[in-house]
Amino acid sequence: MLQIDRLPADIQQPRYDRSQLKTRMVHIGFGAFHRAHQALCSDKLAEQGSDWGYCEVNLNSGALIQALRAQDLLYTVTEMADDSLNTRVIGVITTALHGKGDGIDAVIEAMSQPDVAIVSMTVTEKGYCHLPASGDLNPDHPDIVHDIAHPDAPRSLPGLILAAIRRRRAAGLAPFSVMSCDNMPENGHVTRNVIVQLAQHQDEALADYIQQHITFPSTMVDRIVPAMTDSAFEQLSARLGSADPVAVEAEPFFQWVIEDNFVSGRPAWENAGAELVNDVLPFEEMKLRMLNGSHSFLAYLGFLAGCEHISDCMADGHFRAAARALMVNEQAPTLRTQGINLQEYASKLIARYENRAIKHRTYQIATDGTQKLPQRLLDSLRWHLRNGSRCDLLLLGIAAWMRYVGGVDEQGQPFEIRDPLKNELTKCVANSEEGEARVRALLGIKTVFGEDLPQNVEVVARLTDFYQQLLQQGARATVHHLMNQTALRTSKSAGADVAR
Repeated sequence: MLQIDRLPADIQQPRYDRSQLKTRMVHIGFGAFHRAHQALCSDKLAEQGSDWGYCEVNLNSGALIQALRAQDLLYTVTEMADDSLNTRVIGVITTALHGKGDGIDAVIEAMSQPDVAIVSMTVTEKGYCHLPASGDLNPDHPDIVHDIAHPDAPRSLPGLILAAIRRRRAAGLAPFSVMSCDNMPENGHVTRNVIVQLAQHQDEALADYIQQHITFPSTMVDRIVPAMTDSAFEQLSARLGSADPVAVEAEPFFQWVIEDNFVSGRPAWENAGAELVNDVLPFEEMKLRMLNGSHSFLAYLGFLAGCEHISDCMADGHFRAAARALMVNEQAPTLRTQGINLQEYASKLIARYENRAIKHRTYQIATDGTQKLPQRLLDSLRWHLRNGSRCDLLLLGIAAWMRYVGGVDEQGQPFEIRDPLKNELTKCVANSEEGEARVRALLGIKTVFGEDLPQNVEVVARLTDFYQQLLQQGARATVHHLMNQTALRTSKSAGADVAR
């Protein structure tokens, strides 16, 4: 347990009166990213006199909430670069709840308090019970089926928030804003879709109220926050002089772009490094495709090649070149950003990936691929298909995911697939032979690939070709071969231009 009175002098502690904080925000999903990102930003504001405090909620795991309570709702964030460490104690949390331990009604009641103006969440893409290919509510999701029948005892995130909106409305309280901080394009629109569509199944009048009075600001969040390991906890304990089971580590880089659309006020996050804008979508697409897309590309290929961390991938010149080429040549052309140097952005991303102090595991990034592929790789693939341009690296990344979900690495060792569609993936793998049959079986998951991609003969052929290469020569050799081919084409093209 974190012992504040034993901390070394160089550990920054809260320099504000925590008793003056008010619970104005409820955050669902007290995971590592939120602790190192939104909560940190709000903590910096508290130092400037803000009284916006958090009620933190975990719906499933209670261990983290119990640990947080045991150390007076305090924890540490350590920013790590290759040559520096900076640790601070976060004190902006006012209360913490566990959905199962404290009861869902306690969580609904917390969101129903008069001071609460914002409900935010980091629950990963799968928490929205949506169809990734369309962004609509998945009415067949078991939790949604339950919540339609039992609106006052919700199991899903949309159902939970909807129950709080219903209770606040009945009590005559001001509406709150609902802010997603998860990696989805137009995450505010997705959140609005699932909550309004669920309300339409329950109460049309409530759905109309939401559309008129509740706002759903979109956000773009960016910071690499690797999962803590036993070794990381041990090293941090030695530094702190006591254990902090709630601690997180992160890279120094921080970005938070927020649509300024709050119905009942907000903290002045812009005074702590956030950007408030009218339209988040260009920033979201830039980050999702260039950063998250290249991260997934490296995660699947790197894991198959035996790279434990992203920084290990960067030690291979071909992997590094492939990641940058994916960003610049295949993702950047699909973007609608203006006034941003995407070449420079790509260089900064590569530098961040090379930070060996950040142990960001390829296996961690590879989780929940069915929820991530549409916005990270498939949207860009469709752009190239419409425009008739090459996108070999995008196709290789998708083929690597297909090879990865086979659940056996290149040494023949099985590993666990962590994905909300794990059962469907397992059936696809079990009922198809390696090669084109496997590719077609996985493309048949319409909630991921839609109706169009499985029907595209060129896509099926190219994916099959890359899939076979991965099987026959392995991920590393496949990347090396593709990058050598790309360099040769570039050289020939340059020679032809000179000749002309």
